Amino acid sequence: MSEVLTAPLVVEFPFTRSLGPVQRAFLTGLRERTVLGVRARDGRIVVPPAEYDPVTADELSDLVEVAPVGTVTTWAWNPAPRRGQPLATPFAWVLVRLDGADTALLHALDAPGPDAVRTGLRVRIRWAAARTGAITDIACFEPADGEPAGGPPAAHPGRFADPVTGITAPARLDYTYAPGRTQSRFLRGLAERRTLGERCPACRKVYVPPRGACPTCGVATGEQVEVGPRGTVTTFCIVNIKARNLDIDVPYVYAHIALDGADLALHARIGGIPYDRVRMGLRVEPVWTDGARYPDHYRPTGEPDADYDSYKELI
Repeated sequence: MSEVLTAPLVVEFPFTRSLGPVQRAFLTGLRERTVLGVRARDGRIVVPPAEYDPVTADELSDLVEVAPVGTVTTWAWNPAPRRGQPLATPFAWVLVRLDGADTALLHALDAPGPDAVRTGLRVRIRWAAARTGAITDIACFEPADGEPAGGPPAAHPGRFADPVTGITAPARLDYTYAPGRTQSRFLRGLAERRTLGERCPACRKVYVPPRGACPTCGVATGEQVEVGPRGTVTTFCIVNIKARNLDIDVPYVYAHIALDGADLALHARIGGIPYDRVRMGLRVEPVWTDGARYPDHYRPTGEPDADYDSYKELI
């Protein structure tokens, strides 16, 4: 039996959001080496500050300043830091209740080893040398046994010059994908410019891409069926936002395509036609580039459009 394929994959995108008055004050305060919390109606000091009470859902706006020193409430050792984490050397993830706060802040603790970390350890903030108004303005925490307690929380107006109004946080997930035997056969077929589906022994539907089991009947699909290569656009969307590292001009069209002989539509990009001329029922065929393991896009075949009744169950 052929070896199951694996491949390293990355899902990455920038997450951009605007900030309300509470988060704006908190992040701008970090830039100025000031830690702000917010006072709940029952007197609790919430750090990091929330715009709504996590217990009562009341709107919160009474900002207070707390100390840059605190106590570890719980921790976990990280022996192998990954890309994008606060420190490149082994460190501890810690929850720290800053003096004056009633809730704990999650961050990294720079410690020589797990034996140097304990619940109850006194720690202080190590500020980043260059601060921009982000949680990373706290570079990490560091042990501070003997550090005197900070004072009680003090009211703060939350007003700073040039406040931070929005943030862009990169989100990234690195993982290894193993498609399994069924989809490995499908991918190997694409490398040979063949599209292979699998037929359900009960309902006789042909699934492309194959899933290894029929989602309707719940039985294994083993019979391989070659479908296409031509197919019919069943529905589509126009993409107007350019993705990073994707060399395709916008707008462009992604469509569901029911390949001839398949009972499930797959999705692919449509090319070779202006985006505003793509339509349901359009007959298309795959376009391969030199050395590619899968079609680059689908283009019109020039055939008459398919009748709606022939694909209405595949929309």
